[in-house]
Amino acid sequence: MSRMIDLYYWTTPNGHKITMFLEEAGLPYTLKPVNISKGEQFDPAFLKIAPNNRIPAIVDHAPADGGAPVPLFESGAILLYLADKSGQFIPQDLRGRQACLQWLFWQMGGLGPMAGQNHHFTQYAPEKIPYAIDRYVKETSRLYGVLNKQLSDGRSFICGDAYSIADMACYPWIVPHERQRQDLKDFPALAGWFARIRERPATQRAYALAATVNQAPTVDEKARAILFGQDAKTVR
Repeated sequence: MSRMIDLYYWTTPNGHKITMFLEEAGLPYTLKPVNISKGEQFDPAFLKIAPNNRIPAIVDHAPADGGAPVPLFESGAILLYLADKSGQFIPQDLRGRQACLQWLFWQMGGLGPMAGQNHHFTQYAPEKIPYAIDRYVKETSRLYGVLNKQLSDGRSFICGDAYSIADMACYPWIVPHERQRQDLKDFPALAGWFARIRERPATQRAYALAATVNQAPTVDEKARAILFGQDAKTVR
């Protein structure tokens, strides 16, 4: 099978989004691990693809226009690009497409950043700050409630009965719900949706792959300094 997608990846929720898509779509790809706990995201070659020094990123060696390889960073942009490239997991009609995109953007602008701050203050911050923990745990709960309400009309997936990139974007951020201090029993429609996606063979393949890439996901003091000690000097 010819080379198509290089995926620069680590075992984070944003990384899982892309392996979930590629496994579902059956697009050939080469996995290129970027160990963010060791600072590999600052490699100059990687920064040419992902100037924000974050995973995931891709290089498409077979773009639709037949031109030079296309590099892309930001997980939401990658999902949209791959959905358009493959013609899969995004509605083709105007209204369906826009419904899907708004939930993709909702995850990128809300669920991901807020759950990420939740993770930081509850799991990683050296000082446990009650106000910050309460702020982000509550906002995570609110966002779970928004998604639960969307799913409460009997639909199977976020945008209806068809699985889409909106679901792939959101699911990995719900996987660590216990760490986010959320109980899925409080969100029954969301819990059903979560179980449906968890049982998909492509989801299981994506997460099994993660376990082979990062067998001991821990954050020690050195990794903490790399992950949480960045400022403007980092990108100069």
